[in-house]
Amino acid sequence: METQRILLRTLAVAVVIASVIWTTTAAEGQNDAGQKCCTKVSTAELTDPIINIRLHPGKDLPCVKAVIIETERGEFCCDPKQQWVLKKVKQFFKINS
Repeated sequence: METQRILLRTLAVAVVIASVIWTTTAAEGQNDAGQKCCTKVSTAELTDPIINIRLHPGKDLPCVKAVIIETERGEFCCDPKQQWVLKKVKQFFKINS
């Protein structure tokens, strides 16, 4: 009888822990409105042709401020403080304006 109680308590604790982990990972990379956002930025320079550039303000946690650069390989969250990012943004808008 005591063994069953311990087993049920252990199972209940495991379910609570699993649900917390699931909700935490499901919300990662989304702001309060449920939109995808950058949770970290890369400092590695991109050399692929750029399709589009947009700014993510990073107002709501876990989102961070980033320049989102879209290439054929996908979207990359880049650090807006990097000199190469500023250069790419200027070049992109000069060509596309």
